[in-house]
Amino acid sequence: AAQPHTGLRPASRAVDSHRRVHDKMEGFGDPLQYSVFACDLTPQERVTMIAALSGLIDHREDRIMIVDTGPVEGRRMQAVEFIGQAPPDLGERRPIIV
Repeated sequence: AAQPHTGLRPASRAVDSHRRVHDKMEGFGDPLQYSVFACDLTPQERVTMIAALSGLIDHREDRIMIVDTGPVEGRRMQAVEFIGQAPPDLGERRPIIV
């Protein structure tokens, strides 16, 4: 008999998708946490990143959230708050959280 659709997928598929996204994001920014990256991108690099990520996920089941925290010259670092371990030193780079 067919199994009812629960809206959940097998954990192994979710982990594979997460790993592929993580590996791809390492080419665009610095990981702050496993699934949170700080990126300083030009508009074209942002389009390229979105296209690359879009091809890695199942659009019916996965979601990637991109948060633009504003211009590097603005208050971008003040828009991100950490609790616990300090974030890695990004030097002059400022995050766009993905």
